[in-house]
Amino acid sequence: MATLRVKTSVELKNKLSNTLRNWLPILHSSLGDLGEAMAPFVETNPLIEIKSGYEESFESKIPRKIQYGYVQNSHTEAIEALTVQKKSLYDVLDEQCEEPLFPTPLSQAVARHVCENLDEGGYYEGMSEEFCTHVGISFEQFEQIRNRFRHIEPVGIGARSLKESFLFQLEHASISDSAYPLAVEMCEHLEELNRYHKELHFHEAMRVIGSFKNPPAIDFMEDSTQVIPDLMIFIDSETGIEVSLNDRYYPTIIIDGEYGIDHAYIRDKMKEAKSLIDALEMRKATLYKVGLMIVEYQYDFFMGGAIRPLTLKTLADEFGHNPSTISRAIANKYIACDRGVFAMKEFFTTAIDEDVSNAAIKEYVHELVKNESHKKPLSDMKLLEMVQAKFKISMVRRTIAKYRSQANIAGSSERKKLYQLGR
Repeated sequence: MATLRVKTSVELKNKLSNTLRNWLPILHSSLGDLGEAMAPFVETNPLIEIKSGYEESFESKIPRKIQYGYVQNSHTEAIEALTVQKKSLYDVLDEQCEEPLFPTPLSQAVARHVCENLDEGGYYEGMSEEFCTHVGISFEQFEQIRNRFRHIEPVGIGARSLKESFLFQLEHASISDSAYPLAVEMCEHLEELNRYHKELHFHEAMRVIGSFKNPPAIDFMEDSTQVIPDLMIFIDSETGIEVSLNDRYYPTIIIDGEYGIDHAYIRDKMKEAKSLIDALEMRKATLYKVGLMIVEYQYDFFMGGAIRPLTLKTLADEFGHNPSTISRAIANKYIACDRGVFAMKEFFTTAIDEDVSNAAIKEYVHELVKNESHKKPLSDMKLLEMVQAKFKISMVRRTIAKYRSQANIAGSSERKKLYQLGR
């Protein structure tokens, strides 16, 4: 009996080991790359056939409960982007990085630096300070030139954030003068749009914001203008928040059991095939659990509030994995909800301490500047004191200056000049 228990234990351990070995590359790949991640297993196993999950249109597989809000482009736009567009995004931008917007060698150098440091969605994520030091200009000069991207096509390109991208696009939108101020404020507070629904011009502003592209380079994104989410999270009037796995978009593994040959090779390949199915199911179960945890920790966000502090370590502790494993697991994974389509990593903010996130501090700094005296704008030192007093934390002035710059807020002396000019 002891021998039997040892043998059973070894067999179970080997099965789990094989499944985990298959599971990691399958878990780490995006839903769009899942077929490619499974290809090596399929190529060496004659018993396996893969049926693609992409045979139907994406729209037909998304529940009608999911409303894409202000991030959806029309189906017609998507078709036009795929059939008409011939130039790459960088070809289009390169043609605009010259006169009249960028008439000098310096301005052209800044423009090309911005273009070379766009992420896949078209947002600028370059190291501005290093570039400024290299070419010998101030950060304020750099930002003045970068802000000319608000006049670049496609509009929204070169922005640092979704908010700034929408503000760029708003300048080119067809909107009445009476609704424009509300639309500006709504773009400034995209995470709290529901709070404006009683405003007089809300519907016009929302219609205009709903036409904006997110991300701004969506028409140029590789392979498709649509991101395929792994999870769909929506509010049901009867059951509350629901989490649904987008499993209909998964490839189907079909095992050919008609060989009828009792041979060690066939038995091994059958075990490998079943292990691959187990790995695919583990991927689904893992991401579904991630979705449930995100809803638990970020409930306020799905109800119209802001994203709360949540670290990868918190999630890793729940799973019993290393944070680096979780980081790779959520990379290139997306969630669709009634507020739009979001990368999973966006739900994890860096926490200053257990209760305070960077996002909360940035929002507070923004509110302080918004309501400051135009005659005596708040210095970074004063902002630091107010932040430390409110959040009961210790920081340095350099960090406040960094947050202010990331929010595209000028220094106190520059803001004072702008106030005097009435801008």
